[in-house]
Amino acid sequence: MEDAILTELKQIGARIRAARLDQKLSQQELAEASGISLPHISEIELGKCKMNIITFRQITEALQVSADSILRSDVPEVKNIYKKEFSELFDDCTPQELEVLLNLLKTVKANMRKPQDDQ
Repeated sequence: MEDAILTELKQIGARIRAARLDQKLSQQELAEASGISLPHISEIELGKCKMNIITFRQITEALQVSADSILRSDVPEVKNIYKKEFSELFDDCTPQELEVLLNLLKTVKANMRKPQDDQ
């Protein structure tokens, strides 16, 4: 592999490992949660192999992290203290309900950040 690709794979693997450790998961637990073999998880974390997009999605979903936080070194991983609560709230939603809730949250967030008029 080219040096640049190898370096990138090692960085992605290190970010996956960091996210896993942040959640206090073993490689075995991540393997089980993602449906990926333990040896393959180890190879990915060490940057020794390329992974396909399906594998990448399985890992990010199992870790409940954004793809950006794994792919890009300039995106800090922000801990979400309400991760469990949001997960429980959204787990049983239909895709349509999720879309409505997402739009509602975006609107609320935008309104919260608008400067208040003193009139």
